Amino acid sequence: MFETFPKDAREALDWSAEQFGAYFQSLIDAELNIDSVEPWLKNWSQLARLTAEVSARLAVAVTVDTTDPVAEQRRRNYLENIQPQLSLFTHALNTKLLASGLQPAGFELALKKIQSDADLFREENLPLYTEEAVLGMEFDKLIGAQTIHWDGQEVTLAQIRPVFQDPDRTRREQAWRLSMERTLQDRAALNALWVRFLDVRRKIAAHAGMPDFRAYQWRALKRFDYSPADSERFQNAIEEVVVPAARRLYERQRTRLGVESLRPWDIGGDTQGTNVDPTGRPPLKPFEKVEQLEAVSEAIFNRVDRKLGGYFRVMRDEKLLDLGNRKGKAPGGYCTTYYLAERPFIFMNAVGTHDDVQTMLHEGGHAFHAFESSKLPYAQQIDPPMEFAEVASMSMELLAAPYLTLEQGGFYNAEQAARARVEHLESMLRFWPYMAVVDAFQHWVYTHPDAASDPAHCDRTWSDLWDRFIQGVDYTGLETIRETGWHRKLHIFQAPFYYMEYGLAQLGAVQVWANAIQDQPRAVQNYLSALSLGGTVGLPQLFAAAGGRFAFDPDTLRQAVDLIESTIDQFHLA
Repeated sequence: MFETFPKDAREALDWSAEQFGAYFQSLIDAELNIDSVEPWLKNWSQLARLTAEVSARLAVAVTVDTTDPVAEQRRRNYLENIQPQLSLFTHALNTKLLASGLQPAGFELALKKIQSDADLFREENLPLYTEEAVLGMEFDKLIGAQTIHWDGQEVTLAQIRPVFQDPDRTRREQAWRLSMERTLQDRAALNALWVRFLDVRRKIAAHAGMPDFRAYQWRALKRFDYSPADSERFQNAIEEVVVPAARRLYERQRTRLGVESLRPWDIGGDTQGTNVDPTGRPPLKPFEKVEQLEAVSEAIFNRVDRKLGGYFRVMRDEKLLDLGNRKGKAPGGYCTTYYLAERPFIFMNAVGTHDDVQTMLHEGGHAFHAFESSKLPYAQQIDPPMEFAEVASMSMELLAAPYLTLEQGGFYNAEQAARARVEHLESMLRFWPYMAVVDAFQHWVYTHPDAASDPAHCDRTWSDLWDRFIQGVDYTGLETIRETGWHRKLHIFQAPFYYMEYGLAQLGAVQVWANAIQDQPRAVQNYLSALSLGGTVGLPQLFAAAGGRFAFDPDTLRQAVDLIESTIDQFHLA
């Protein structure tokens, strides 16, 4: 049967469930014993790579153009008519392998993940997964259509973001208010969409016999190495260690700007954006066209390691990058993997800011992870825990930082590069508290679903958490914008509980960076070795392989914060 297996997943983009099913059925019917398990797994691995790549390519098509009706219809057909059948087939294979009692070498963690999937599987959830995915497409269309008029032109909300760093405070405020007012126009629609998301997820958890969706999602995300209590412990550590550091950062920004209170348009628009330069310098403008972003990024990756530069060259040559912002494009940035081709694909909304450079480096780290882990023999071994996948991306931002200067092939002169590095380090201090808001919000949502089904309660909870973790930014008169901040975080709608990963990974990335300060080549080699492990070992082992420690405690976090703050001080004194 597998002699006719396609070599290119694009051949299967319009396959029916029956065409996929023929290959699955041959594996279901095959004899499975100690002699046949290896070739059986290799065939299953190829089939898993094919179906994953077909799904990824169809998903990419509806994000690069949310207005394309053909792409939307193909994606909907896959979600509604094919994916549920593939889930049934995959469950049958999971059950067959588990029932065999066979334990192939190097497959131990993969078996644990397969067991978790089998335990959670309920056929009545398949149409709910489809409904959830379709709701995600509705969210993308809603956000992708948001535009405002600025300087006589219609621009997307991503395209207006560079104005948030404009030296003219009045202009910054005007752009920020217009952007926020546009998002508020969709408040009712987003609230209605949220209620539907929550209802679907509550049903999924109930069908699986779980007490709530948090318990369900913890298992679904394969969080074997830590608990919800550990997550809350990390939130508390952030409140103890990072919130005071971020408050010091905000106060320094307020003093240097010479303003009575620090407003959202004084910090780049939100706690995730690039800070407004307090000396009145215009925002960094690293590139005009995405072709420049590609070329200079390749030069930087080559400086980090020639292998990485080679990987990025492959992506450029094979058109595996869609970087520029345009109307109708879905929001955000991501890296996905075309598993059969053993290639990553990067999607961005670049508009010429330094944030775009950081995103490029970040998604590049994910891409390098895909290249390294794709060499593993079985598809079931490839995917790492997301907490470490984000170490790959966040570490790359820091490992590449020494090469941002023009003399190293980068974007900036020495002064600009120092400024870029300070802005990045400051954004890290601002990120942890924001991450805690998002994570704590989701813990509340899914353990209090009755209350969370009323968006007004969500608004109040978000505001309370904001006051707890974000201290030093004045939202007086902007309460409606503050309380609807959860509308502007796509993870809450589309990727429930996928945010803690960033906070834990940032702590791991700072440890990789600390090692690089002492010995950059060795730190890079440890980093690459860890990436090559894919999902064959757990989080403690992956962090250790990269030269760090998987931790939630205040002391480890304090060491990271001290390094960040001391480095910022060194740049300011230079």
